[in-house]
Amino acid sequence: MTDSRAVDGDRILGVIMHVAFLLLVAASLARFLLRHPESARTPAIVILSIAVAAVYALGARRGRVLWLALVVSLWIVLVALAPSYAWCAVPLLYTGLRILPTRTALILVAVLTAFVAGAQLRLAGWADPAVLVMLPTVVVLATAVFVYMRRQSEQQRILIEDLIRTRRELAATERREGTLAERERLAMEIHDTLAQGLSSQRMLLQAADRIWDADPVRAHDHVRSAESIAEQNLTEARQFVRDLAPADLAANGSLPAALEALARRESTETLTVRCHVDGELPLLPDRVAATLLRIAQGALANVREHAEACTATVTLTGLGTQVALDIADDGRGFDAAAPLPETGGRGYGLAAIRARLQQFGGALTVESTPGEGTVLSAAIPLGES
Repeated sequence: MTDSRAVDGDRILGVIMHVAFLLLVAASLARFLLRHPESARTPAIVILSIAVAAVYALGARRGRVLWLALVVSLWIVLVALAPSYAWCAVPLLYTGLRILPTRTALILVAVLTAFVAGAQLRLAGWADPAVLVMLPTVVVLATAVFVYMRRQSEQQRILIEDLIRTRRELAATERREGTLAERERLAMEIHDTLAQGLSSQRMLLQAADRIWDADPVRAHDHVRSAESIAEQNLTEARQFVRDLAPADLAANGSLPAALEALARRESTETLTVRCHVDGELPLLPDRVAATLLRIAQGALANVREHAEACTATVTLTGLGTQVALDIADDGRGFDAAAPLPETGGRGYGLAAIRARLQQFGGALTVESTPGEGTVLSAAIPLGES
């Protein structure tokens, strides 16, 4: 894509060259008529002047090579008849440099210079050094400057095109990366909400099915709990459609209140979940609050499914420069030094938590010993949020 300003500048330069040529032809004709009113060459010069001006004006907008060759041929005849037309070579020189390939244009420059020098020597009547040395020197200097500026303009055009292409490629890459990041975020959102909720419903319904005949009261309680979780999942799904913000935050208004609601919802007959807020908690950005809530949801889902714990405690702590979320349980624990199974659908919770924290420069710490429970600590520096 060419810079529009460069195109406009080239067009303006072309118009100036065209007007200058026509003015020089008219001035040269007027000079000849004033100085040689009775010359036998006058009719031929008038006709040639009108012809060269007409040909130049008709073909100036197209700027073809054949057009320029015809104009130069007519001009050569005029210079042979009247040396004062030599001045018309200046716009012809720059027009040739503009529309011709560099090598062809240099040949044209040499031809024009030779005819101008010859015309000036005829007027001087002797081997004038100014004509023999100064004129070619000035022409060479002007041509070199013009060719250099044209090459610089071409290089600038290429650089601009490369820059535009690079920016487009960078924008496309950023869009792809943004799409992948959004897909990963949605995967984590679905895992921590809908998938965990469906898993809980399945466990409750399986438990109800096992004791339906032996203990119908408890079975109905399990069914009602599954219904409650299904209702919460439906709320989450609708919230995804609206703005993908955690439904608990929208419903409760703050992170501590949302964690309290989560603790009540996760508490069952066999698992008691408590929530505490320690320290002075600053006003958290929405994305940080949503991330901490999702972490709590994922961690408690792991406790419910794998820990076989009786109690779990969610602690939100404001530490001035950072905010920390701890989830501790008294379950069976595991060997924290051993590699965790992060594939196959299970174990995705910890990987999702780490990925969430990395977005804010946060860190995840897991402390656990077989038979002694687990403590999961997530910390986010507030300066990075």
